[in-house]
Amino acid sequence: MTEKLLSAPSGEWILSRFPQRQKELLRAWDAADEYVLQHLYERPPAPGRLLIANDSFGALCVALNQLAPVNWSDSWLGHEGLRANLATNQLSKAQVMSLPSTTTPDFCPQLTIIKVPKTLALLEDQLCRLKPLLAADSRVILAGMAKAMTSAVWQMLERIIGPTQTGPARKKAQLIEVTVDNNLPRADNPYPTRWPHVGTPFNISNHANVFSRQKLDIGTRFMLEHLTIKPHQQDIIDLGCGNGILGLTAGASNTEANVHFVDESYMAIESARDNFTQINQSLERGRFYLGDGLSGFADNSADLILCNPPFHQSHAVGDTVALAMFQDAARVLRKDGELWVVGNRHLGYHIKLKRWFSDLELLASNSKFVLFRARQNR
Repeated sequence: MTEKLLSAPSGEWILSRFPQRQKELLRAWDAADEYVLQHLYERPPAPGRLLIANDSFGALCVALNQLAPVNWSDSWLGHEGLRANLATNQLSKAQVMSLPSTTTPDFCPQLTIIKVPKTLALLEDQLCRLKPLLAADSRVILAGMAKAMTSAVWQMLERIIGPTQTGPARKKAQLIEVTVDNNLPRADNPYPTRWPHVGTPFNISNHANVFSRQKLDIGTRFMLEHLTIKPHQQDIIDLGCGNGILGLTAGASNTEANVHFVDESYMAIESARDNFTQINQSLERGRFYLGDGLSGFADNSADLILCNPPFHQSHAVGDTVALAMFQDAARVLRKDGELWVVGNRHLGYHIKLKRWFSDLELLASNSKFVLFRARQNR
């Protein structure tokens, strides 16, 4: 059974991942969270504002709730997980302020705790926006599991914030204290990036935490090579949209369709919104949803769902997210609606899709990818 009780110097806290799933095998915190909490007990923070970045399910915010932290995260699921864990521990939501990644804090944090994100571009973006807020005596701590703490992390911290001091490893976790150097030249923030979608009139905008922010990823390219949009497909969903290039292409092919962009990343939705203005400046044909897959969509409400599923949630790798997407799609598609899925061959999506779709067709394949069309014939 998954461990749910975090014992920390500040107390004991019941924590769950979000969304809560049966047979969950992973904890809602890691050894790096435990390291931070012990370190702050040994070296208490000075009075002042506390900013916590990339706190996956709110473990740090819950354990440090008495310091009224601000939770800065790109994950809608992370914010919702924090709210659920506050409620579980009978703590007021007012104890913690939630701030999306697309908004820059407007205060000087006395202490900033950053969990190293999976995407180092997100860390770079956060550090570039954080540095102008910091005073000379501001304290910055970065923590993560050792496998995520590459030399690029140290180099980035020292280039943007200042000198670093690394603590001893504990349970395969590492912690870095950073001294603010206000004499460093201000680092230019390279995000969002833009690249031309070759063969189209589109320039694709990508915020820092968006997958394949430098060029078109090969899985999406493979789907686009075979994608056909039919005139009767009036409600099209780009599920796990990222920068929204699938939905953008579908909306350009069918200028009467409503295109629904769905992702749990604030930066993904912002990128998709920016990109869709290239074909629909007023956005009246675009709908943008932050959430847990299609949980907010009505049954029988879509004609076409396009999906290049993620195979990880934060640092955890698995097919849980993809399977939830497939199940949602079966519920949301109208009769004769279609789900298009592209994925790596080794993921075995064809076996999993048959749980919810009886009509499954392999449209294309190569040495790396497979493209399926699953029809809803109920």
